[in-house]
Amino acid sequence: MAKVAKKISILTVLVIVIFLFISFSKSIENSMFDQKNQIDEKKITYVGNPPPVPEFVVFAGDTILLNRADLRERMDRELVAFTFAHSTSVLIVKRANRFFPIIEPLLKENGIPEDLKYLMAIESNIDPTALSSAGAAGLWQFMQATGRSCGLEINANVDERYNTEAATKAACVYLRDSYNKYNDWITVAASYNAGQQGISKRLEKQRQISAIDLWLVEETSRYMFRILAAKMLLENPGSFGFYFTKEQLYPFIPPKEVLIVDYSIPCLVDFAEARGITYAQLKRANLWLREDKLNNSSKKRYKIIIPDVESENYDPAFTNVFYNSWIN
Repeated sequence: MAKVAKKISILTVLVIVIFLFISFSKSIENSMFDQKNQIDEKKITYVGNPPPVPEFVVFAGDTILLNRADLRERMDRELVAFTFAHSTSVLIVKRANRFFPIIEPLLKENGIPEDLKYLMAIESNIDPTALSSAGAAGLWQFMQATGRSCGLEINANVDERYNTEAATKAACVYLRDSYNKYNDWITVAASYNAGQQGISKRLEKQRQISAIDLWLVEETSRYMFRILAAKMLLENPGSFGFYFTKEQLYPFIPPKEVLIVDYSIPCLVDFAEARGITYAQLKRANLWLREDKLNNSSKKRYKIIIPDVESENYDPAFTNVFYNSWIN
């Protein structure tokens, strides 16, 4: 009898353990289901599959066919890269909401198609502080020599590659000059990466009229398709599996005022405090000021942005969305 009772006791324990295991499993399953529903309801950023390669992309008014095997597969590579470079792609869209309202009017004012803003997107990931290992700086990633040739002041005290307005206008000078040479915007884009001399030499040597048909080093070969992929991403991030609410985008923050300064400023800390802001706030708004003073021995006229401290303390719920296709 004792043995029978012992067997019954062991059997009872096993039944209880199995029951608890099943209950626990269902609890986890229900919890995961609830979490998934919460995520779907909030529409937070997530990543899906890369979009299919389109038959063509219209870039700056030019139609670029993608039906040839090499073109299609080069495009596919960049679509995959943007889809799975999660943090970079998400930040590009977030930052675009802040910088496109500044960049687009400047491109239009200087006669450059607005699609060229995607060149800036792949150059710097729309990071105004970007500095490459080769020394290219700012949103448009100018090297020092090229920047100076396009009218930028670059020295230890002032570096206008970090000035959004000045650098965009300088980029327009370069882009317009390239278009006058090539009459083809995708070739203009390639020349921004490889240099006009390098692209012109290869066009002549390989007897082609567009850089898209050239045999190039991998960086430049990919560069053209990265621009096209960036256009697709920034026109419709949802097609890459990225979804945003307006609260997740970075808003454009208008300045409190813009001062025209034609004199030296011996101490930017004093200058900032006199205007009710910190030195850090002044520097963030004017990245081109590279030291804690402004020399300006030539009495040049500079625009210094005074940030609006109240606007910097923004409520994400009231963020203005530049492109409605960025949010769901």
